[in-house]
Amino acid sequence: MSAPRPDDILYVTGGRPLRGRVRIGGSKNASLPLMAASLLTAEPIVLRNVARVADTEVMAQILRELGVVVGTSGDGLRLWAREVASEVPDHLARRMRASVVLLGPLITRAGAARLPKPGGDKIGARRVEQHLRGLRAMGAEITETATEFVARAPHGLRGARVVLDLPTVTGTENIVMAAALAQGRTEITNAAREPHVQDLCRLLVAMGARIRGAGTDEIVVEGVPRLQGAEHRVIPDYLEAGTYAIAVAAAGGDVILEEGPAADLPSVLLKLQEAGVSVETGAGFIRVRRRPGSPLRAVDMCTYAHPGFPTDLQAQYLALMTQAEGTTIISEYLHDNRFQHVTELMRMGARITVQGRDAFVRGPARLHGVDVVVPDIRSGAALVIAALCARGTTEIGEVWHIDRGYEDMTGKLRALGAEVERRSAILAREPSR
Repeated sequence: MSAPRPDDILYVTGGRPLRGRVRIGGSKNASLPLMAASLLTAEPIVLRNVARVADTEVMAQILRELGVVVGTSGDGLRLWAREVASEVPDHLARRMRASVVLLGPLITRAGAARLPKPGGDKIGARRVEQHLRGLRAMGAEITETATEFVARAPHGLRGARVVLDLPTVTGTENIVMAAALAQGRTEITNAAREPHVQDLCRLLVAMGARIRGAGTDEIVVEGVPRLQGAEHRVIPDYLEAGTYAIAVAAAGGDVILEEGPAADLPSVLLKLQEAGVSVETGAGFIRVRRRPGSPLRAVDMCTYAHPGFPTDLQAQYLALMTQAEGTTIISEYLHDNRFQHVTELMRMGARITVQGRDAFVRGPARLHGVDVVVPDIRSGAALVIAALCARGTTEIGEVWHIDRGYEDMTGKLRALGAEVERRSAILAREPSR
């Protein structure tokens, strides 16, 4: 199978219910910090079930540039950081925001770090001052310019009490990784509790780190002199599972999500049930059912830190609520620019009004296929969901954003019965013969 091109266009013809089974892959948001954690030891790390998405490819390239030997071990990814450089290449770091999780491990392992200010989705201010404040409290000297962070730890890192004013995921991950090899005890208050933060802590413990409280808002790390190699299986991607669950709810049908982590989606599954969708969970699966044509109820939602409703599923849920009867109020409390999908959805016929951090969605709307452009990963998933409900064919451009967070979405949707086709922009422009 040829690799997807960055200029590919996705064509989705709506009106078909989804039926069958789909396997949920490894978590992208867990894979990236787990890969970064390989910098903390001179022994090999083997990760299984790594997300097969564009962002993990970029992280692998960055690690190679830092001196990590990246290869395979059976069905796993093998990372061996025998030697570690301290400068992250600009052209790679600017391609995704998650590159910021390299800062903590580089400072504690290499004693210094130079990291370009990372790129990625433009979903509003995602502050890193909490990362910097925590690392400075541990003894790092960090200079911030308009384009980069330059850090060093001339006397090594030491344990400290770090209080986060908001439970930042990457900030928590950065500080936990830095603290693993620091001298003494680090206490992180108001720590993030997301499943991928917990997964990182599990790997670090397998490497010999001393960590308590993962999954709570108080994480305590007792620094150790060295960490060892380990093998670890990445958790299933609850955001991918949530996306497909919402897609079935929107388009109708009956789908079993294999390896669906129901325990990581309490708020999402509750909202779907309140909207009139049948949800069944068991050991290693989630089953979502809705008879095509049966009404959906409008259910208000606000995003919040885990275990609240994930901001990374807000766009998909908003697309679903365009098909619900009544008015839904969707409040985005975590990011200040995360309604970029609204403009494109309105071009498809959605009736949405945005006031500050609130979106008012009036449904059900008769969506129709038009040409739309993906602004970020999760907005792309929302546009696909809307296209599954629309009359006619929707042409979705800038689909490379979706590749950053979803493995073979086209293939998985087609296996469920959706009418989806992906073509390069060049072929799409060529006249038929």
